[in-house]
Amino acid sequence: MKITFYGHSCFKIVTEEGKKILIDPWISNPLAPKIVDLGPYDFILITHAHGDHLGDVLKLARTAITEVIAIHEIQQYLLKHGIPKVTGMNIGGTYKVNNLKFTMVPALHSSSFPDGNYGGNACGFIITLENDISIYHAGDTGLFYDMKLIGELYSPKIAFLPIGDHYVMGPKQAAKACELLKPEIVIPMHYATFPILTGDVESFEKELKNYGISVTVISLNPGEEISL
Repeated sequence: MKITFYGHSCFKIVTEEGKKILIDPWISNPLAPKIVDLGPYDFILITHAHGDHLGDVLKLARTAITEVIAIHEIQQYLLKHGIPKVTGMNIGGTYKVNNLKFTMVPALHSSSFPDGNYGGNACGFIITLENDISIYHAGDTGLFYDMKLIGELYSPKIAFLPIGDHYVMGPKQAAKACELLKPEIVIPMHYATFPILTGDVESFEKELKNYGISVTVISLNPGEEISL
């Protein structure tokens, strides 16, 4: 499995069987590398309708093989904008396809389209790969105690967690989220894109130490890829 960070909350996952997944496809974000994989992707996941997460989906999803997975309201929006293949679902549901599982879990955040219309509830995703390893992408969220249930139900090995503060969890809350979720590996996201996102990896690691939480933190620069 390969994971590439494209900045902000955008990740590419290439599974052991070669399926390509893009999450929160804002590949034109200010921190994005000059060279970005433009696809085609097998799956594009969207956690909510804000422009920094809906991102460049209208450009990337117009292929015969690409399937977008999102909450119902985003599905309807994308279909109206001519995206050919969109699967809508809702929080608590699991979509099984091509030996993969996509489970939509809650996130504590707002969601609206660029035109200001309601974009459905914000969410996170549990992605269960062909080898049964689970990855948790929290989306934009504040800390909530039901993260403990997410950890107990899905045992994510890897968690992509926002740490930037102001609009999402800051380092202290993200560290507490690790205590609830109990991942083996955490990859910070949604920080440093704009000056207002003041949370940083050093502060996050300090808070983990203060809580006595043992977890491997992998901080990726935009464009950096790791194999796990």
